[in-house]
Amino acid sequence: MNDKPKYYDKRSDFWQGVLDRADDYDTYLANSEPAKAQNWRDFAAKLPALTDEQKERLTGYGRKLHVLLYSGVWCGDCVRQGPMVKRIVDAADAGVELHCIDRDVMPELTDELRVLGAMRVPVVVFLTEDLHEVGRFGDRLLTVYRKKLENEVGAACAVPYAETPVEELAAEQGEWVDLFERMLIMTRLAPPLRQRYDD
Repeated sequence: MNDKPKYYDKRSDFWQGVLDRADDYDTYLANSEPAKAQNWRDFAAKLPALTDEQKERLTGYGRKLHVLLYSGVWCGDCVRQGPMVKRIVDAADAGVELHCIDRDVMPELTDELRVLGAMRVPVVVFLTEDLHEVGRFGDRLLTVYRKKLENEVGAACAVPYAETPVEELAAEQGEWVDLFERMLIMTRLAPPLRQRYDD
């Protein structure tokens, strides 16, 4: 006889241990090297505002969602994406919580979240209230990879440290909104949670 429940994630205890060691966004930055943390704050000020349509897509689900940002405060991709993730979490339902953990805090998490075999950051893991993994996304967004392909494969070459056009930032942020919406819809439609909330 199989004693396992119909819905479970064998890593729930692992994820609980990770969340126990994670910080909220502001604490994560406050506990980081000040100059590097300031880069995140400066970049956040450059981000375009979310549109009303994007904000609407992030609310009304009635579910708790843990968003784990695995990051390095020193990492340029994290400087770009961490503030985007924070902005989206702030616009989402109150049950959406952001947890941040540095790449070097837990070696076992590093092995769990490798991308292409490498220790890459950022990686975002989405978890239900029961700590069942909904999904994860890591490394760079498609908008960034398209630009890298354009600049690095062919005759063109990117200018080092060039300012990112606001339309590119809006496209990246839009990709994050799409990912969040997908995770929120999946959580809203999850059979065990629909049964729990009778909806």
